Amino acid sequence: MKKRIVMMAALIGSLTATAAYAFPDRPVQIVVPYSAGGGTDLSMRLLAESMQRHIPGATVIVRNQPGGGGAIGTSAVIHARPDGYTVGVGAQGPLALLPHLGSADYTIDDIEFVGLVGRNLQVMVACKGAPFSDFDSFMAYAKEKAPQIGNSGAGGANHISTEAFAKAAGVKVESIPFGGSSEAMAACAGGHIQAMVASPAEALEQVKAGTVKPLFVEEEGRIDLFPDTPSAKEKGIDFTWSSWKGVIAPKGIPEEDLNILRDGVKAAVEDEEFQKKMKDLGEFVQYEDADAYKARAKRDSDTAEAVIKDLGMYQMNK
Repeated sequence: MKKRIVMMAALIGSLTATAAYAFPDRPVQIVVPYSAGGGTDLSMRLLAESMQRHIPGATVIVRNQPGGGGAIGTSAVIHARPDGYTVGVGAQGPLALLPHLGSADYTIDDIEFVGLVGRNLQVMVACKGAPFSDFDSFMAYAKEKAPQIGNSGAGGANHISTEAFAKAAGVKVESIPFGGSSEAMAACAGGHIQAMVASPAEALEQVKAGTVKPLFVEEEGRIDLFPDTPSAKEKGIDFTWSSWKGVIAPKGIPEEDLNILRDGVKAAVEDEEFQKKMKDLGEFVQYEDADAYKARAKRDSDTAEAVIKDLGMYQMNK
């Protein structure tokens, strides 16, 4: 009888310990490596709300840690204690570009991928007064001269993607950096440059106003917003590009807890309420599991590395 009581006490103690330390038993924080109020911050706050609905007992909060073009907050996540309670935004710039520029203390191989949340699509537009108005005339011009193509900043995603397209297409471009996408679009609409890469949402107002014309999209196929605009791939150029963001974590999280996070992100992204709110923000939602997300990030990292080396910018910030 005494032996049975001891065994039952041990079992109860074991169950109590398991319940006490079941993941997550305290708040999970998502580190956003950008300032509050921006698109990434707002979308991650929606994701946190959705994750709370799909991970039993979870409290999910957002912490902003901006700086270094996203490198500071991303580094904080990668070097955090691997207990599952600190995850973060894994965006294209900090993951696939900054390590090659020497602007980060990590590489893409240091990252645990959890799941992709969404992408920002890209469209090349002809600016006001440009000597081309569609893909074919753009390519004909680019084979003879280097078109002036604006971007949101030297070494940024739009700069690298434009140079990567030129490399894939076998043409030359003259990249013109600006202090952000809105500044580049103002120059484009004013006829001060010949073309630029923008998100479809950024381009739509100017397209409707007739100041810019979409030339091609950087997707596998056409997109709903510009159904008459071909993709570069459709036109025979093996090139796609989009900016993206997802959830990453430090390596070393216990597998069981990591799976809870991955399942939670998947359910949160596929949640109808989340998708509706993201659409209202103008965000393009797309879930990819850890393996697909990692493959996308590594593919873009390899593309960016080759372009950055061609430009003589490799490790320039070290």
